[in-house]
Amino acid sequence: MRKRLLIAMALIALPGLGDVLSAAPATPEYSIQAIRYATSPDAPVSELVVGGPKDEKVDVACVVWLIRGGGRTILFDSGYHRDTFLKYFPDKDYLRPDEAVKTAGVQPDQVTDVVISHAHWDHMGGIDLFPNAQVWIQKDEYRYYTMDAWQLGGDHGGIDPEDVKQLVLLNTKGRIHLIDGDDVEIFPGIRAYTGARHTYASQYLRVDGHPPYVLASDNVYLYRNLSSHLASATFSDADHAANIAAQTRMIELAGSPDRVVPGHDALQFQKFPTEGRVARIK
Repeated sequence: MRKRLLIAMALIALPGLGDVLSAAPATPEYSIQAIRYATSPDAPVSELVVGGPKDEKVDVACVVWLIRGGGRTILFDSGYHRDTFLKYFPDKDYLRPDEAVKTAGVQPDQVTDVVISHAHWDHMGGIDLFPNAQVWIQKDEYRYYTMDAWQLGGDHGGIDPEDVKQLVLLNTKGRIHLIDGDDVEIFPGIRAYTGARHTYASQYLRVDGHPPYVLASDNVYLYRNLSSHLASATFSDADHAANIAAQTRMIELAGSPDRVVPGHDALQFQKFPTEGRVARIK
């Protein structure tokens, strides 16, 4: 043991080696902001929370999350701008996502990465608005919605064909990165997790820091899902238990339910310091 200690001390004493070791990159302390680009008014709570009251309505926030640190400017989800689904989902205060990020002081061409939680139109539809961004998506999500979903027996509800075309086009340009499974570090201190299936292979993020946060996207719709231990209403009956288990895991990963950020809850713009469309989560 003493011999090993002497060798280690001798190595550190080598000229320049101590500087190299001390310069090893540390996990960045990321900032996180929620940016609201639209609001869908008067959604029944029962359509968001299993067992929620049918006579209560809430405004649904349409959000992208901006994560900055370590030389990266990352968007979690990209919003939408095509009108394929807009006539079915009337929104107010809409601002195209590339314009919305400017309200947080970021130009669209400064976004280095876009991480897609899932392929629904209101989360993946803006991938072509950020010209320099690398796009990250679960491998199984990419494969299913570019192939099997459009075959006989496939399910492409909520998926815009034009978004899929853009996804494939970006892949041909070398800008798509496929995340292979659960608990994968995609940037230093930022890990992707899979859980119950909001879509074929949806994902959420844990952002390390003091403290850490979990960005749930549609894997948790509202804070009420967390506080009431109720599944998100879009999951099938067979998947409700898995969704509740995924919520429990998110709370463990964040260290507190207060640090799990739901995908569509307008309360995040009251819970955190907010200016205009932008809430500062950390």
